Amino acid sequence: MMKILSAAIVLSLGLGVAAPVLAGSGHGHGAMPMAEQKAQMSDGEIKKLDAAGGRVTIKHGPLHSLGMGAMTMTFHAEGAMLKDRKPGDKVRFMAEDRDGKLTVTMMEAAQ
Repeated sequence: MMKILSAAIVLSLGLGVAAPVLAGSGHGHGAMPMAEQKAQMSDGEIKKLDAAGGRVTIKHGPLHSLGMGAMTMTFHAEGAMLKDRKPGDKVRFMAEDRDGKLTVTMMEAAQ
């Protein structure tokens, strides 16, 4: 019985040390090739644009990075990113939650 208890304690301690180490690792995504990063981009169509106000409304497919389904919504975006865009443009983009504001971090014309 003592051997089983000792083994359980050692196993618990080992898992307790390994879990934070694994959680803190980048899981290899830092070296992900650009093609794989683009696979995470979402397709969308610009519906409304306010470059001066830094807002863009996009009808988009699923946003896997945010756990959201397809819908139309307004995002924050830097005016420079919106400079050559107009309503009706088809785009591929990435967005993230920055301090509670959904923000477009990358946008390119859809091919």
